[in-house]
This record gives sequence, structure tokens and C-alpha cells, in this order.
Amino acid sequence: MSRPLPSFRYHPDPVATGAIAASGEVCACCGQARGWIYTLGLLSEQEVPGRICPWCIADGTAAERFDAEFVDAYGLDGVSFEVLQEVTRRTPSFSAWQDPHWLVHCHDAAAFIGEVGYTELTQHPEALDQLRTDLRMGGWHNAQHLEEFLRSLGHGASAMLFQCTICGHHLAYTDAT
Repeated sequence: MSRPLPSFRYHPDPVATGAIAASGEVCACCGQARGWIYTLGLLSEQEVPGRICPWCIADGTAAERFDAEFVDAYGLDGVSFEVLQEVTRRTPSFSAWQDPHWLVHCHDAAAFIGEVGYTELTQHPEALDQLRTDLRMGGWHNAQHLEEFLRSLGHGASAMLFQCTICGHHLAYTDAT
């Protein structure tokens, strides 16, 4: 029986998001088969001879050994160096069509909740309103087309949902093929 998974402040359920999966695979960092493996890639100039276990991510061993990051620093403006290091070097990333990026709120990285469609997004109206604002600023000036696009989330396009670790506010960005 494997021990409980480590917790990740900024990615609280990496099993649900698919970043970590049950596996008998041996970790390329510690050489142990711990019952779980990180399913996504990492950013390193070194050749990594396999996948990494969640424990080697959480304690920073994999980042140190392979001079690697799991998350790109894009979007993490305004956070402390410690938070930047925790997100980029000790937090599992998530899968996205475009380059995944982390959102920030209350001067802290937000926690990645998961990929959602319109129905799930309506449960977090503050995130939906923020998406509307962001899309208008990005050039979506036709309100009808904007709402049609938002309603299509979950069908070829999706939203990446985050929650502020300080105040609980939800925020999101869109990702499409």
C-alpha cells in the first residue's frame, strides 16, 4: 500500500486533473515505485530518463536534480520569490492546449482547480465575469459572439479554473484547440 500523496497548495487535487495517476512505474529521480507518477512533462535542458513521482516534486528533489521546472513562470507576476519557487519547482502543472499559465490573486498564486466548461463556470460567477472582461479587453466587442463563445466552453474550448488561496475568489482563463 502506498503512503498518502503529498499535498500541493497550488494544485490541491492533481489526481482529479490528471497530473498525477496511479502507476507501478519507477520514479526517474528517486528510483522508487511509489504507486503514483506525474503524467506531464517538465521544463529542463537535461534528458530526464522517465517520469517523476509526486514526492520528488513536492520536496524539490526533482527540480534540483534535473535543474527543472514543472510550471512556467509566465503569469506569476507580483508573487514573492518563495511562492514563485513553490509553483514553478514544487507544484505539478496541468495539461492545456496552449501553454498553461498560473493565475495570481491577492499577491499570491491561485490554486488550480481544473479544466471546466460553461456549466461548471456558472457556479463561479466572479470567474465568468472576469472572463467576460478579459475577452472584451482581448478584442471581443460583439456581446452576442462573446456569450456564444462562453456557452461553448466545454466543446473545443474550455476554461482553466483557479481559486485564490487568500480570499477564495475564483478566476479563470480560456484555453482552446
